[in-house]
Amino acid sequence: MTTPTTALQAPAPGATGAGTGTPAGRPPRRGRSVSPKGHSGWTPWLYLLPALVLLAGLLVYPIYQLGLISFLEYTQAQVSGGEPTTFKGFDNYATLFNDSQFWQVLLATVLFAAACVVSTLVVGCAMAVLLTRIRALPRLALMMAALGAWATPAITGSTVWVFLFDPDFGPVNKVLGLGDFSWTYGRYSAFALVLLEVLWCSFPFVMVTVYAGIRAIPTEVLEAASLDGASQWRIWRTIMAPMLKPILIVVTIQSIIWDFKVFTQIYVMTNGGGIAGQNLVLNVYAYQKAFASSQYSLGSAIGVVMLVILLAVTLVYLRLVRRQGEEL
Repeated sequence: MTTPTTALQAPAPGATGAGTGTPAGRPPRRGRSVSPKGHSGWTPWLYLLPALVLLAGLLVYPIYQLGLISFLEYTQAQVSGGEPTTFKGFDNYATLFNDSQFWQVLLATVLFAAACVVSTLVVGCAMAVLLTRIRALPRLALMMAALGAWATPAITGSTVWVFLFDPDFGPVNKVLGLGDFSWTYGRYSAFALVLLEVLWCSFPFVMVTVYAGIRAIPTEVLEAASLDGASQWRIWRTIMAPMLKPILIVVTIQSIIWDFKVFTQIYVMTNGGGIAGQNLVLNVYAYQKAFASSQYSLGSAIGVVMLVILLAVTLVYLRLVRRQGEEL
């Protein structure tokens, strides 16, 4: 009686799989995959190349020209070709830093921008929380009104606010019983009026951004805090604000950049910087030096100083955040 052969027998050493051409005991090779090594570092840059070229033309080249003019003797005489352009090095910056008015304007700009940023963040965050507490119809009406203020051009909004607070025809003074009080005559009242206009057109960005972040927070977390008896302020301080920190960082940096270089509101509402320049900020000061006085090199130097200050503030802020372990 013969013993039946086993259906599957161990192949002899060196044998190959039937029809595969591969050594026995090994799985058949799949198609060879192309390794992305050597290309993965360049592929993202190729996709970004059109945008980088556009940014270089719109940002890098103008900044280069701004810095170049700040080192030259460049006035109306050089623009018209009456005199040759000469290299002055850091003389323009020395002239600027030795000007006491520059330091007064710089201090006023920093304080005004800080007040605008703090006010915008407080009002914007408060309105964002309010949007989560009201019904759909009032929420829609509030958002439409806020977005309308945000979409209004700065020169249009500034003109409307000047009319509203006009001492002769404005309705605000009549409602408040202030008579012919001029808001733009005094230094601090003029800055306060401009701050209100900047706040009016800036807080919608913070409100919408923070509201979107709040909607992304799990409702179970907020409901649990409410059931534990936490107040709205404590919920915001201990739950919402930490979870919204990346968003708050973005809106803070944006607000700093926008408010530090305010131009239209100051120029329109204070008629070019106020009486005897009492309401000047750096942007308006640079405009006066460059175009009103035809000192284009000094105006460019002020622009470079503003750029350096904004870059320094942004980098320091991001560094402090990364030290706390936040990922942006």
